[in-house]
Amino acid sequence: MASCFNDYAVKVSDATSCSSTANLACYPANLLPSTKNAISCLYKTKLSTEKQFYITISWCKNNIANSQGLSINVNEMSSPSFKFSTDYRLFRRKKGTRKLEAGSSKVELFWDISMAKYGLEPEPVTGFYVAVVIDSELVLLLGDMGGEELSSASKKYISSLCRIAKFSLVSRREHFNGNNLYNTKAQFSDLGTAHDILIKCTREDGPVLSVLIDKKKVIRVKSLQWNFRGNRTIFVDGVLIDMMWDVHDWFFNKEEAGNAVFMFRRRSGLDTKLWLEEKVFQKEQEKVEFSLLIFASKKNNHNP
Repeated sequence: MASCFNDYAVKVSDATSCSSTANLACYPANLLPSTKNAISCLYKTKLSTEKQFYITISWCKNNIANSQGLSINVNEMSSPSFKFSTDYRLFRRKKGTRKLEAGSSKVELFWDISMAKYGLEPEPVTGFYVAVVIDSELVLLLGDMGGEELSSASKKYISSLCRIAKFSLVSRREHFNGNNLYNTKAQFSDLGTAHDILIKCTREDGPVLSVLIDKKKVIRVKSLQWNFRGNRTIFVDGVLIDMMWDVHDWFFNKEEAGNAVFMFRRRSGLDTKLWLEEKVFQKEQEKVEFSLLIFASKKNNHNP
């Protein structure tokens, strides 16, 4: 079945596992994963009035100042968007509310990250909530609402709302800074589970790009300096995932820092062939299926 879609399509279950006789270890002994310093999640929601909104929740981390930041962007399809940001440098407002207007709709923002607990990523793990209410409908709720430390009039108001709109995650962007090893997670199917994704660039008689899902090698590209742009197709949880990479700047950017982009996109059932690079922007606007974008920055003198 895979060959009907792409010559390079592979199944995750059939891929070579790192625990077997693979040439590369899952993690090089002398190399730690790059630091994830920003995460941006795009959600789509629809009100009972059929109005559609896109809501972007962005988290950033300043390692030097040892602080986190939060940004909320609400965009109605028929009106301009607005953006609310906390001060990511000082971050004095760790709890609050705000009322705004987007076109003819009234928007209410609620957030409480005063007791948030963080792991290695900018996005908190527990002890927080972020809520967006539009025209008295709860359209987005992230985090947890439990615990006495989060009890407030805002939480009671959010819990009392009778109308709750459905929302779905359609895009996730992650920004890394450091070396050429990137580790993350993604859930490609609504009925599937979150999978570990490892992207690494190493040197084996030349630069090599390897992509592993759940410790199974699904993609390996040799002579990366000549194959700096490309795509492959894999199967995960019974769905087709198109993976694209662009590492041109790692090799040919004359500036000090080089940037690369890796994209995983769940293919729509209406797609009959692999999406093309020039259509990425169009598909991003259509928001057909879930996509994971990884932006990787590193020093050019660390090229693989």
